[in-house]
Amino acid sequence: MISCRFLFLFCSLFFSCVILAQEKGGLPDKVHHAEPLYNDLVRDLGARRGEKEFNLGADITRTSLKDDFGYLMEYEFAPIDRLGLEVETDFAYAKSHIANVPSTNQLERLRLSSQYSFYVSKKKGTTLAVGYTQIFNFVNGGTAFNPFFIAAKNWYRHWHTLIYTGPDIAYQYGTSKTAMNWQINTSFHYSVPNTEHFIGIEINQEISSAGIHTILHPQIKLGLSKKMAIGMAIGLPMRGGGNRLSSFLRVIYQL
Repeated sequence: MISCRFLFLFCSLFFSCVILAQEKGGLPDKVHHAEPLYNDLVRDLGARRGEKEFNLGADITRTSLKDDFGYLMEYEFAPIDRLGLEVETDFAYAKSHIANVPSTNQLERLRLSSQYSFYVSKKKGTTLAVGYTQIFNFVNGGTAFNPFFIAAKNWYRHWHTLIYTGPDIAYQYGTSKTAMNWQINTSFHYSVPNTEHFIGIEINQEISSAGIHTILHPQIKLGLSKKMAIGMAIGLPMRGGGNRLSSFLRVIYQL
């Protein structure tokens, strides 16, 4: 029952975005915003029809018990102005350091996302957007529903702030149980004038019944050409326990 309700919500949001976008004629304004590397967006804010991008990413976390390697592949595109769609697959490889404990390699998740920029102001350097991600968890046998809101501001052309927030509602098929946490991802960037480079930081927070879990991701993006860029980030957890430093690499190619 809960799956049907959220599927209906997703379809309603998606088709509403399509109708709104199609009603607006002409080439819409677009404000340049530095897009965070770790928790990236479905498509550029204010996306224009025909834009396409392919991403490869890798996340590495090392502990005394095992090394966790996460890999992702993303394809994102804008079928109409201001609407972005994305398909992402997440793979996980765990290399065990314990005798008699095998390493694992598996397809972890499939993500289907949409994002619509409903307010774009070049004068104010501001873009507002809403979106939705449906996550299929193959390892845990469940699904997750993630509606979200984005607000981005360009300050003095080269300084950028962005907030991405929304609930993450996980549903387990086997137990029929539902759990919710809240995601708050904030980023601050400085883009180097006349280049595609930037430097900045993401603050990724998850609020749940267990408390607030925060990871800082200082990062840098290098524009290698008009079509290709590479981004690197370091994950710095703000709480102890089993959390460890991690590293993240993203390769971005504009099609």
